[in-house]
Amino acid sequence: MCPRVLSYPALIVLRVFAVMALVLSGVGVYGVVSYFVGQRTNEIGIRISIGAEPRHIIADVLSEGGKLGVAGAVIGLVGAAGLSRLATGLLFGIASTDFLTYSIAALFLFLLTLAACWIPARRAVRIDPVAALRAD
Repeated sequence: MCPRVLSYPALIVLRVFAVMALVLSGVGVYGVVSYFVGQRTNEIGIRISIGAEPRHIIADVLSEGGKLGVAGAVIGLVGAAGLSRLATGLLFGIASTDFLTYSIAALFLFLLTLAACWIPARRAVRIDPVAALRAD
């Protein structure tokens, strides 16, 4: 039995929607994680004022964000593997359980999570501790 193959315009539309979904999920992850790290500006100001090293603070924030990113990647990979049977008819040229495709998407979102932690943490470490404490 020959698998149903999508026409060329349908593949373009499917590809555009896939890229849009990846970009929207990336923006969402970045926004949420960046917001939560930004909420810790007072804590970071207190830690700097009592003598904490900025690199230790950034490492702590990246560690917590990394744990969140790994949890999200695992949940996403399990969900994608579970739902892959629904998309089997739409895929042409790759298996529904293509490890490389899933890995690239999960790695992209994980690295975006780390960037979303690092950028606001670096910004919070560079401000004056007194200004950070008066921000509220």
